[in-house]
Amino acid sequence: MNLPMQIKGIIFDLDGTLVESSLDFELIRQQIGCPDDIDLLKYVDELSCKLAQASANQIILDHEYQDAVNAKPIKGMAELINTIAAVKLPMAIVTRNSLAASAMKVKQNNIAIAHVITREDYPAKPAPDALLAIATQWGISPQQIIYVGDYLYDIQAANNAGMIACFINHGINSKYQHLADMVIEDLSQLQQLLVSQALSD
Repeated sequence: MNLPMQIKGIIFDLDGTLVESSLDFELIRQQIGCPDDIDLLKYVDELSCKLAQASANQIILDHEYQDAVNAKPIKGMAELINTIAAVKLPMAIVTRNSLAASAMKVKQNNIAIAHVITREDYPAKPAPDALLAIATQWGISPQQIIYVGDYLYDIQAANNAGMIACFINHGINSKYQHLADMVIEDLSQLQQLLVSQALSD
């Protein structure tokens, strides 16, 4: 496997990409009354009753906090980030998580990425706003930035932003991974690709 083109920046999803996550979305949906076919955050955002909205947001925050307490790094995370730092490529995280949960996961797992964007900052993925904001800040064309994630929304966000969509499937084929520009089974594969790019420069 080769990189689709020269990479000048890397953005990561957080849960399921850099750290393990055990969020029970089915339980969360049951607790706030969100149908299966509606995006969870969109459902809460569009609740007309402010009291119900606040209650639903708190339920999500409570689940995220508990998940953050237990989050462990995904194999190869530290090595990959060290490699990216060594080849001097900018890095960022874009997550649908809350700021509080994201900050805890980053700190607890010693993730050496300072630039973290959460759902409080921009519309949540699959909206491309956060990704495009980073591209503008870096002064790098979206086509030269890779976005790495483990879920459909990650692929869609990258596609919507015109970035390279890299899907990590953890060795399990997904029904939507064909929508990504490239598929990796683990983080070490991406590390090897970036090392190869650096050596060929």
